[in-house]
Amino acid sequence: MASPARKQELLEVAGHEVRVSSPDRVVFPDAGLTKLDLVRYYVAVADGALRGVRDRPMVLKRFVKGIDREAFFQKRVPENHPDFVTTATLHYASGTSAEEAVLTDAAGLAWVVNLGCVDLNPHPVRAGDLDHPDELRVDLDPMPGVDWRQIVDVAMLANEVLAEHGLTGWPKTSGSRGMHVYARIEPRHDFHEVRLAAEALAREIADRAPGLATARWWKEERGESVFVDFNQNAKDRTVASAYSVRPLADARVSTPLDWSEVPGSRPEAFTVPTVLERFAERGDPWAGIDDDAGSLDPLLELAERLGPAEKPPRRGDGSGRRASAMPLVEIARAKSRDEALDGLERWKARHAGVVALLHPADVLVDGMRGSSSLWYRIRVNLQHVPEAERPEQEPLEVDYDPWEARRATGGP
Repeated sequence: MASPARKQELLEVAGHEVRVSSPDRVVFPDAGLTKLDLVRYYVAVADGALRGVRDRPMVLKRFVKGIDREAFFQKRVPENHPDFVTTATLHYASGTSAEEAVLTDAAGLAWVVNLGCVDLNPHPVRAGDLDHPDELRVDLDPMPGVDWRQIVDVAMLANEVLAEHGLTGWPKTSGSRGMHVYARIEPRHDFHEVRLAAEALAREIADRAPGLATARWWKEERGESVFVDFNQNAKDRTVASAYSVRPLADARVSTPLDWSEVPGSRPEAFTVPTVLERFAERGDPWAGIDDDAGSLDPLLELAERLGPAEKPPRRGDGSGRRASAMPLVEIARAKSRDEALDGLERWKARHAGVVALLHPADVLVDGMRGSSSLWYRIRVNLQHVPEAERPEQEPLEVDYDPWEARRATGGP
């Protein structure tokens, strides 16, 4: 007879008592990891994980219904947070503000995991100076059809370009399909300047590796390339930090690497069990990252030499909205990814001849962040379909209105 599930377990972490509710609840069924296993993982790698989040306000991305359901994003720290979790008030471009959680020790890590956080999503600023980032983030996001070798090649090039401009790149797997390269910077520039420097870096990488990398903002224009996502440096953005466990079935981890490891790396090799073993054996490859802040000035000088990025044309209907250069049809807007993909399959069934002509990167799946959760949009780029054979825009297969609830409550 199975033992009854425990309601809680009390842990002593960094001199504090942390309550873990429902410790036996399985979070990763395929990997056999419970909530308590996840807490203990973060405590074991706390030296590395805190290097990514310590003293940084963070959005709480809570998977309260399991990793196979959509998370909700909680900016405001719960009112009953413990004393070992401090706070900082961030002001957003929308005019709103939020008092967000700031972690300082391993007890804070255990506390946020108990809330249902699987990965950690800090801002690139410290609580003592919320206006000047001390971190430049290079997010290498592969389009469909791109293999891992291409991502590695772009990462190695990103490191070269950073070094040429006086910055040290620190690589890690994203824990999903891509890679991240971080660089510590002197906190002297505002978010606009940091994003401008990141965009210049992305454009330079794309210019040196045409066909492999792109800095094109609009997804339908990227082709089968690695998008160097400079917008992750915008004020409201957060990125899963080092040692974050990602909500994938194999409990994959966003893992810091040495540059010598990057060419032979594979993202699926880094999971909770393997990273625990790796960390115990060798520690954190990013141990020196906080001692290596560089100047952003050379990248800002590059931005000035490159000049403004090309602006897309606008529609002629007076709306001011962008006019895409590609022949796009929208398929679905859905509350969940599965609903959106089901809608895509119905569209494909009606247009089998068109589907045969599509390239992998022609199907555009966008996760759109709302006020507290994601919704999904699917479009199809018909660029590889002869004009006479392109289907017209049809009623959406799924027509979810992400703003309906806000309008119903009188929100902006």
